[in-house]
Amino acid sequence: MSAADPTRVAPWSERRTSPVELLWDLVFVFAITEVSVLLGHHLSWGGVGRSLIVLALIWWAWSAFVWVANAHDPSSPTLQVGLLLGLVLIFVAGLAVPHAYDDEGTLFACTYAGVRFLHLGLYADASRRGQAAWSAIAGFAGTVTAGMALLIAGSFLDTTWRTALWAAAVAIDYAGPAWLTRERLRGLQQVAVAHFAERYGLFVIICLGESIISIGAGASGQPLDARLIAAMVAGLVITVGLWWTYFHRVAEEAERSLRTHHDPVLAAADAYSYLHLVMIAGIIVFAAGAKLAISGSDDPLGDAARLALCGGIALYLAGHAAFRWRLLGPPGPVPLAGGVALLALYAVTGDLAAWAVAVIVALVLVAVCAVTRTVGPEADALGVNRP
Repeated sequence: MSAADPTRVAPWSERRTSPVELLWDLVFVFAITEVSVLLGHHLSWGGVGRSLIVLALIWWAWSAFVWVANAHDPSSPTLQVGLLLGLVLIFVAGLAVPHAYDDEGTLFACTYAGVRFLHLGLYADASRRGQAAWSAIAGFAGTVTAGMALLIAGSFLDTTWRTALWAAAVAIDYAGPAWLTRERLRGLQQVAVAHFAERYGLFVIICLGESIISIGAGASGQPLDARLIAAMVAGLVITVGLWWTYFHRVAEEAERSLRTHHDPVLAAADAYSYLHLVMIAGIIVFAAGAKLAISGSDDPLGDAARLALCGGIALYLAGHAAFRWRLLGPPGPVPLAGGVALLALYAVTGDLAAWAVAVIVALVLVAVCAVTRTVGPEADALGVNRP
C-alpha cells in the first residue's frame, strides 16, 4: 500500500456534499445541542473546560469523517454503510453527553471510540483502493488507539481523573496528524477542495443554528416585553454577524487559496480541522451565554454567563483571524481589536441588565463587520479582496 499520488485527480474531485453526509450531519446537530446543554448546566471554569473536551472529541470525529469521505467515491457502498453505522454510534454518544461526567461516561466513551475506529476502517479501505496513503494512516492509527484507550479507562474513574485522562486523550488524538505524522500526512490523499470547504462551512451553519435554538429556548415561556425582544434581536444580530464574518468572501477566498496551495493537505488540516475548532468553540460558548442573557434579560448577568456571552465571540474572532492568516495571509487588526473590546465589556458591564449587555455586544460586532467591509486597505489586509 504505497502513498497516494497527490497529482492523481479522482473523477469525484469536484463533488459536493452527498445526501448521506447531510443525514450524518443531522446527528451532529443533536450532539452539538447536547454539548450546549452540558455547558449550560455547568457554566463554571471547570464546567466549561469539561464541556470543551467533549466538544473537541465530537468535532474531531466529525472532521475525521470529512477527511475519509473526501478520499472515497461518494457512491461507494462501503462509505455509505460506514456513515450510517457511525450515525447510530454518534447518536448514542450524543444521548450520553449531558451525563458524560456522571454515570453515562462509559457509554459515551465506548460509542465514541467505535466511531473513531470505524473511521480508521474506512481509511484502510480507501488505502486499499489507492485513494489514501497507508503510511500516514498507520501513523495516526497508533495515536487514535492510545487516545481511545485513555478515554475508555477514564470513564471508570471519578470526575477529576476522568477529566484529566480525557484531556490527555484529546491531546494525543489531535497530536497524531498535527506533529507525529506531519510529514507523512502531506501525501495522505488528494483533497477534493469543493467538497472539503463546503463540509466545514456546513458545520459552521450547524453551530450557528444551535445559537438560534439557544436564543429561542432562553425566551421560552416568558412574556414578550420590550427588554426581552431587545435581547433576542441582539442575539440574532450577533448570530448574523458571526455568519457574515465567515461567509462574506472569506470562505470563498479560503477555498480558492486551498485549491492552488502548494501544500494542500497540511493547509487543510491546519486551517479547517484545527483552527475551525476555535471558532466552533466560540459559537457554542456564546450560545450558552446568550441563552442565560435572554432568560434573565431584566437582571445583571453573572460573571460566568457574561464571560460566555462576550468571551465566546472574542474566541470566535481570534479563531477566524487565525484561519484567515493560515490561508490568506496576515489579518488586519480590526477583528482582534473587536475581541479585546468584548473582553473589556465583560469587565465593565457587571451592573448592567442582561438585555443591555447583549445589545452592546451586538453593536461591537456590527462595528467590526462594518469596518472590515468599508475600509479598503484594511479589507485587503484581511484577505477579503485578494484576487
